[in-house]
Amino acid sequence: MELLISSAITEAWFHKLHKHLDSDVIIVGAGPSGLLCAAELAARNVSTTLFESKLAPGGGMWGGAMLFNSIVIQAETIHLLDKYGIRYQSQGNDLFTADATEATSALIYHAAHNGAAIFTGICMEDVLVRNDSVCGVVANWNPVKRLDMHVDPLSFSSRIVLDATGHPSEVVKVLTLKNDVRLRLPDGVMKSERSMNAEAGEKACVEYTGEVFPGLYVSGMAACGVSGSNRMGPIFGGMLLSGYKAAGLIARALGKDYA
Repeated sequence: MELLISSAITEAWFHKLHKHLDSDVIIVGAGPSGLLCAAELAARNVSTTLFESKLAPGGGMWGGAMLFNSIVIQAETIHLLDKYGIRYQSQGNDLFTADATEATSALIYHAAHNGAAIFTGICMEDVLVRNDSVCGVVANWNPVKRLDMHVDPLSFSSRIVLDATGHPSEVVKVLTLKNDVRLRLPDGVMKSERSMNAEAGEKACVEYTGEVFPGLYVSGMAACGVSGSNRMGPIFGGMLLSGYKAAGLIARALGKDYA
């Protein structure tokens, strides 16, 4: 029995790995914006691969604020909560709260159920660049990277890469550190994230979601990070709207209809 169990696991996992060595879209980071973007794209038959360095997807949404696992969402985001079956309560001032565990698990479920391939414990360590365009990522096991083991990575190709790594903006950071490139930002360079300002951060999160280099898009806190915008703390409406916007931009870039 033990051999049959191990055989079933390895056969299924390597089938998924082989199938997604080449995808339409690779999303690095399975926080709220990455998960929602993955769910939206996969629902439109876009081949979507999602890499998360931690054991569980969800990013910072699980913990709410200081482990108080309730999150705040603005009124303009309610249509996304309704779409993904996430319950919420009004708190006045056009603000609503949702259970962080329910919200996070709902996004994970829909991303996976819609067909996105989620790989956990895997981190991005480099990007693939051809003809002045990002066309994939180089990935390795997170424990290998953390232990500084000399183990070579694998390469995964795609037509588009989305940096949804949150505060560090890791994909953009690697691209700019290793290559002499200018980003599609006002002054062409990556800036550092600014201090807390929830209102400004929520606006910038959505505003700066988009393509920052041919083949490379940013969403969520990565959009704030590369643009030098503010962080916003445990309010997640901007994150969800950013993921939704990224999905629309990417789908249209791939020639898919997106209402």
